[in-house]
Amino acid sequence: MMPNLSFSRRNVLAIGGASLLATAPLPGFALTGSEAERLVNSAVTDINSVISSGASVNSMVNSFKGIFDRYADTSYLAAYALGNDGRSASNAQKSAFSNAFGIYLANKYGRRFNEFAGGQIQVQGAQPVNNYMEVQTLAVLPGQSPFRVDFHVSDRPGRPVFFNLIIEGINMLLSERAEIGAMLDARGGDIDALIRDLS
Repeated sequence: MMPNLSFSRRNVLAIGGASLLATAPLPGFALTGSEAERLVNSAVTDINSVISSGASVNSMVNSFKGIFDRYADTSYLAAYALGNDGRSASNAQKSAFSNAFGIYLANKYGRRFNEFAGGQIQVQGAQPVNNYMEVQTLAVLPGQSPFRVDFHVSDRPGRPVFFNLIIEGINMLLSERAEIGAMLDARGGDIDALIRDLS
């Protein structure tokens, strides 16, 4: 899932974005650890339900789109992934990109979570990190060593939502910014073309 990164200017900026996560416009600790855990428990229950449903992959992707819409700050994720390229986008393009990016996330991470079939995601606890809550979970899969999946949770949009995932050490925000940036570069900076392809 992690793209093959070279030390291009774009990738250096994306990696440098890790330090910006601590200063991103997220709220203080109005959000409690128990509230963050409840959000992730609900999301994990829905994820596990989809995984065990036996539905087709396309049906599961649609279900994962609904999960992202309910539990994730998709507008923040989309804006972060587009990065500085979003400054030249119109409001209509930003809205269209956000919708297309939501479909892209559901496809990519829905298929990733589908690999968890037969296993469980277990919530381990929450701790404050900078200005958000990190909820640590453990993915326990048949025939594999357990591994961590961490949810970064805030109440920036006025309700608890997760705005980042760390799956086996891979930071979703940073890897998607690098990947979306590479996809945009491949299309000569044409945001409309990127939107069409993501959809």
